[in-house]
Amino acid sequence: MSITRRSFASLLGVGAIAPTALWAQDDPVYEAVRSTLYGGRTDFEAGMTYLVERGNPDVVPALLTGMRYGRSREHDIAKVMETLTGVRHGTDWFEWMLWQERNPQIIPHPSLVPFKREVLLGIDQNFDVFLRPEYLQRDRMKIRFEEISWGGVTKDGIPSLDNPELISAARADYLKDDDLVFGVAINGDERAYPLRIMGWHEMFNEVIGGVPVALAYCTLCGSGILFETQVAGRQKPFVFGSSGFLYRSNKLMFDRETQSLWNQYTGKPVVGPLASSGIELKQHPVVITRWDTWKKSHPDTRVLSLKTGYRRNYGSGVVYREYFASPNLMFPVLVDQSKFRQKDYVFAVRQFGAARAWPLAAFKGKPVINDAIGGRALMLMGDPDKRSVRAYERGAHQFRTTTDGVLLDEAGNKWTITEEALVAPDGTQLPRVAGHISYWFAWDNYLGDAASVYGG
Repeated sequence: MSITRRSFASLLGVGAIAPTALWAQDDPVYEAVRSTLYGGRTDFEAGMTYLVERGNPDVVPALLTGMRYGRSREHDIAKVMETLTGVRHGTDWFEWMLWQERNPQIIPHPSLVPFKREVLLGIDQNFDVFLRPEYLQRDRMKIRFEEISWGGVTKDGIPSLDNPELISAARADYLKDDDLVFGVAINGDERAYPLRIMGWHEMFNEVIGGVPVALAYCTLCGSGILFETQVAGRQKPFVFGSSGFLYRSNKLMFDRETQSLWNQYTGKPVVGPLASSGIELKQHPVVITRWDTWKKSHPDTRVLSLKTGYRRNYGSGVVYREYFASPNLMFPVLVDQSKFRQKDYVFAVRQFGAARAWPLAAFKGKPVINDAIGGRALMLMGDPDKRSVRAYERGAHQFRTTTDGVLLDEAGNKWTITEEALVAPDGTQLPRVAGHISYWFAWDNYLGDAASVYGG
């Protein structure tokens, strides 16, 4: 989700939309910040002088928008921001965004809303459904408007797959054995969704095993989360798409009924009509694993066809190749790297009123971990080479595996592993617990001190 500054400048150009009537047109702050992109040289210089004399850093969020897309004016804008804040980040938009995240006490001047809205609607007027003025009041949003970033695509520029065509495993000859897939099994309905396809779409809306679900895959934060989309009290399941916006390097998805923006990582609406609804989507288990492994254990699985209705290069290792291979992030976000690198993988569980993460590296040479979350005992089985982790409740049992992968409890009883439960010889079942893989930075940034991390 990226685009060059040059290509954005061409979008703004002469065809930019007219100023909205969201703020008094004679307000000098509004006119000054707007001059960064839409004013002549004289107006721009006068505006920057005025902001320096005014001396309040509350205009920095708006200036950041102007600097990101400001063509040849970024150096002058940066000097004003440095004067107002006393910090030196030059024209480094990335570092300025991190500074902004570190300083939530700075409340943006009200002119940020009409200015940033004008800029974003100049990219895609379809963004208007997300950016209605009444939705952008600070006390009605669950996230900071100044931290919402354009990801480089228009609304639905990353198209969701809605009830896509599926084929049998035998017909999926386009897949290589080591291709990774999202494996889902609900009520005996087994599906595989290759990451090499989902990376281009980042969302599917399906009914699996009679349950309406959506897989929200944020490529930037490495997380694919399976949400149940039927919510109590609503007549129809939600259907989701990708908005084109990011928040702290995480995609903001939207529902097609109300056009509310949702946090992909938490399954909660954050901007729009549903922001104060209290809705939190229920998670269902999903696993990432190799295609050959999934196919062997689920011979009746169905898998995505290449006939998605879109022309993309669905080859192995194509989508986001450079990003996945790099230790760097594409968009700015604060992250504590004192113990883990920002793109280390963790397995994340948010259940039972608690949140806990297990580093994928913890499963090296230790395929079973007996642990707990929120007072609930868990057993986790992981394989770092396949990026796979599954979690189950374990009751009072302590589990281990033999060298050939057989799961045994403390008494030596053999348990059967299924996608929905652990099954004892007497038929007793311990249910699967929903979780997902994620880059460390997303877990750390969204949950921080509210979550715990397995330390071995």
